Formats: sequence, structure tokens, C-alpha cells
Amino acid sequence: MIFSAFSPLLRHAGLASLTRDALLRMDPETAHGATIAALRLGLAPQSRHPDPPELATRLCGLDLANPVGMAAGFDKNAEVPRPLALMGFGMTEIGTVTPRPQEGNPRPRLFRVSQAQGVINRMGFNNEGHDAVFARLRGLRVPAVLGVNIGANKDSEDFVADYVLGVTRFAELADYLTVNVSSPNTPGLRNLQADEALRRLLGEVLSARARAKTRVPVLLKIAPDLDEAGMDAIARVVLATDLDGLIVSNTTISRDAIRGMDHEGESGGLSGRPLFELSTRRLAQMRQRVGALPMIGVGGIHSPQTALAKFEAGADAVQLYSALVFGGLDLLDRIKRGLVAGIRAAGKTNIAELAGTRTDDWAAGRAETG
Repeated sequence: MIFSAFSPLLRHAGLASLTRDALLRMDPETAHGATIAALRLGLAPQSRHPDPPELATRLCGLDLANPVGMAAGFDKNAEVPRPLALMGFGMTEIGTVTPRPQEGNPRPRLFRVSQAQGVINRMGFNNEGHDAVFARLRGLRVPAVLGVNIGANKDSEDFVADYVLGVTRFAELADYLTVNVSSPNTPGLRNLQADEALRRLLGEVLSARARAKTRVPVLLKIAPDLDEAGMDAIARVVLATDLDGLIVSNTTISRDAIRGMDHEGESGGLSGRPLFELSTRRLAQMRQRVGALPMIGVGGIHSPQTALAKFEAGADAVQLYSALVFGGLDLLDRIKRGLVAGIRAAGKTNIAELAGTRTDDWAAGRAETG
């Protein structure tokens, strides 16, 4: 995905050919590669001040300086988790990474829906595989919570076995692991969200975790396209295990929010601003079903108000990605300042006190961000 929000940074660094306009004219993946390269070179601005105490929180036993993270998909190969942490993210989730290297789907596979500040992708878990990612992470100090998002190779005979390999390989390096069964771009993958398949998957994944040297938290990332029965089934299975949390949600295959816009007919998952309402409603509906189980809210956050809404719907932390393309690099700081203002305006002292305060309204579709 083009991370064109970095264009002011690149211009400041003297890379005149990589201004915002130039990035937007580039092939999206070429622009993304240029951004990763700039981050590797240390061109990202670093957060100069510690996060205010109102933002400190605890998630799955992990201490976060702030509850705003970089979602999986940006740093697929664990090339820049440390620069992202130094920018001020409270967590950074690398991947999705599969056991074997994988090219992903044919290009073009990434499309901007500029009218709606949305993105459609059908990347297909393109990544360099376990060995390359493990080598980068081994011995690396990341001053934020580090998540590793694990997936399955497209041509694997047994997807579950690939997830077990991911747990076994990264349990010692990650602060948490995310089991990603909700990408729409690997045929058959979302079937693992179904009742019996999910029981087997979580059973084997959590057994692998039990055999590891350390008890790394494991989260499950689910799709926003689930119906009531699907959400019921996931909640029922999850609550019967010692899974540590949920991430709600991945991208959507729905096009309702972008009818008549550019690239509506492209296959793949839709993210960005058009995903906000659906993903936030699903977040609240899952909160109603799973009680106090930790949850990370993802999908369509594009302002301080929408970040606050995720917490009010039931999130314990949030993650960004697509909105930084359209909102600019300073969106992270604006969101953190907005969260502090929202906490104080509500008469609270910490972000955790806002979590779930409007769950029922969001679940019923009665809420709005104002």
C-alpha cells in the first residue's frame, strides 16, 4: 500500500523525487518499497516526548506506553519495527508471515479508492517467509510492543500446520502472536473461522504455545463480514479456550460503502475509511459476546474521533494503517492528543476507563462519531 503520508518526511530529507505527488503517481508497491527504504535509512521523525500517563494501558499482560499501534500489512517482512516504534506507536505488528516465502497474487493487486479514502488489496500474503523474518527480529530491540502476524502458505495441504509452525518459530521473539484467518485473499482461509475448523486450529495453536519456552499471548484476527451466527460460533469457541484476545477486524469483501467509485469491481479486501462503520459495529457486537476478553479495534480509523469511537465500542487498543496514506504522518500524534482530550472531557484519568462505554449503541447501529 502506498504510504504517501511519508512524503513530507522524504522531501525534508532531500529526496526530492519522492514528494507526495510523486508517490501518488508511482505504482503503489514501488512507492511502498521506497517508504520502507526511507524508514530503514532512519529518515522517520522520532517522537520527542514521552506519552502522557492517560494513554498508558495494559493489554494481554503487556504494558503499552500508548494504545495506538501499526497494523499488520505495512511491515510484512519485519524490516522497520524499530523505526515505527521510535515514531511513537505503542505497538507494531509485522507480517503476515508464512512458513515459506510467497510471491502473493499477480500485480496489479492494490488500488486506491481516493473518493472514499479507501484501499482495496488482494496481496495474497506476499512475504519472505519465516527464516528471513526470524533473522531480522533475533536480537532486535523494539521500544514498543511487538506483534507477529502469522499465516498459511496458499499451496499448503494443511493450513493449521502452518500456524503451528508460526507459533513454534516466533514464540520466543514476539510480545504477542496474531493468528490471521480472516484475509479474503487466500482461498479457503476464512473457512477456518467456522466452528469445528476453528476448534481444531485454536486447539493446535494453543498446544504449540504450551510447548514453547514462554507463554506468549495469542490473538485471533477475524473478518468484519461475519453474520450473527458466525459471531456466535467464534465467541463460543474462543471462550472455551485460553486464547488471549481478538483483533476486530480485517478487511471487508463488501463494496456497499464505495458503490459507483473507482475500482469498485476489483476483488480483494477493502480497508480505510469505508470500513469504519462495519468494523466498529462488529467490534461492539463481539464485545457483547466475549465479555472482558481483550480486543484490538482495527478498521477505518481516520481521526481522533473515530479512534475514540473504537474504545467506546469496546476496544482495549487500536491499530492504524490505511488512514495514514490519506491523513498524513502527523495523524498518529493527532490521534494520541485527541484521545487524551477525550479522556479528560469524559472526566476519566486513563484510556482504559473509556473502553466499552458505548458498546450497546455501536452494536445496535445507533452510534456516530460526531
